[in-house]
This record gives sequence, C-alpha cells and structure tokens, in this order.
Amino acid sequence: MLQPAAGTAAAFCYNRAMDRNSETGARVLLVEDDESIAESIEYNLKKQGFSPLRAGDGLEGLRLLRRMKPDLLILDLMLPSLDGWKLCEQARQEGFDLPIIILSARTSEFDKVQCLSLGADDYMTKPFGMQELLARVRAHLRRARSGPAEPAGRLEAGPITIDPSRKEAFTGGVSLGLTPKEFALLLLLVRKSPAPVSREQIYRGVWGYEMLHGDRAVDVFVRRLRKKLAERLPEYRFLHTHHGFGYRFEVKS
Repeated sequence: MLQPAAGTAAAFCYNRAMDRNSETGARVLLVEDDESIAESIEYNLKKQGFSPLRAGDGLEGLRLLRRMKPDLLILDLMLPSLDGWKLCEQARQEGFDLPIIILSARTSEFDKVQCLSLGADDYMTKPFGMQELLARVRAHLRRARSGPAEPAGRLEAGPITIDPSRKEAFTGGVSLGLTPKEFALLLLLVRKSPAPVSREQIYRGVWGYEMLHGDRAVDVFVRRLRKKLAERLPEYRFLHTHHGFGYRFEVKS
C-alpha cells in the first residue's frame, strides 16, 4: 500500500449562469495517459473557465493530488505506474473528499460497481460527449460547494446524530466516517423519512442530475452505507428496500 507523502448526452438540470459564477477557476486534476484525449479535455476545461492540471500516469497524478489539492479529479483507469483503481482508493484512504469522476473505456458493470465501491462518485465510458462531461463536472462542483439547501440544525435519527453543517454523522459522539456522497444519501433519506424515496429522486438529490438508465450508483452507495451502519450499530436496521422503487429510512431493532 502506498504511504501518504508529506506536506452520451443526458438531460442535466443545472443553471448555467450559477455554474459559471460558482465554479469558475476551480482546479480540476485530469489523470489520463492518452495525450489526444487529455489535450481535448484540458482545452475545453480552460474554455469554460476551469484551471486544469494534467498528469499522464498514476504516480504523477497522486503527487499532484497531494501537492495541489484540486477541487475535482477526472481519472482514467488503465494508467502507467499506478492504475486508476489504486489511485482512487488511495485518495479516499488519505482523506481527500473531492468529487472523483472515472472516465474509462471499460464498460462492464463490474468495473463501474468496483470503482463506486472504492470511492468514486461518477463513471463515464469512452467515447464520451464533451458537453456531458463538462455538465457533470459543474454538477459535482456545485454540490460539493453548496452545502445543505435546508437549515443546518442537527438531526436525531434513533442512535444517529446528523450534523449538516459539518457534513458528518455520529453515534455515541464518534463519527461514522461517511464519505460526502454517503452522508448526502443518509441526510436525504432521514429528511424524507418515513416516506420511501425513489432511486431517481435519490440520484437527483445526491448527484444533482438525472439518472441514466441502468445506472447502479444508488444501489452501490446504499450498500456501502448499510455496511458502515451495521458495523457500528449491528442491533439496528436503518435502510429498507422498496423493490422496484427505491429506499426509505426507518430505525428498527
């Protein structure tokens, strides 16, 4: 394990003017070894007002991540020196909570689920639409920076305390160690409780845009959140499945 160093287009619902004002200048780290793809993405990021950083292999990408602290990471999987899976995993282990978008020619469901399980927030397959990529970048940055849209008072959900202002959930005063997406999922379900929430509603609320047909991200993140809750609070069940629809939050012992 590496040790930390020192020191297709979809219908996205976003406000372009708001995006330009709030995301202009954001640092986007692109780790891609295909020079033509990297140059095209870099050019379009600059054109939209972002500040792109480029790395051609995984180790260089990790060094830039540690040194430059970017706002978002676009990551290929098949990279020299350190592959994208390991880089994604390492970034999360080191505590980087920036949005991570996987951009890969690998199209299997296994690869998508594995990347999401390692901590990626999104997965796009090559060939891709540049405008879709840029829209996803804006959506992730907007959600990462906006914070909760509702009042940020603490919520009590059985043995869980949720603090929206800190984007953390606790039990017995100890953090549950949730990633930003896991926290956003928990907060959404608790605020909607006891009503069930559809997968499409969850996707819009947590990811900020419309769910594509066949996307498994919601199910992957529910599974991850369930695992963390079960490890800390095995005597309770919190996330309940509504088959063919979605999920609801309810405390049951």
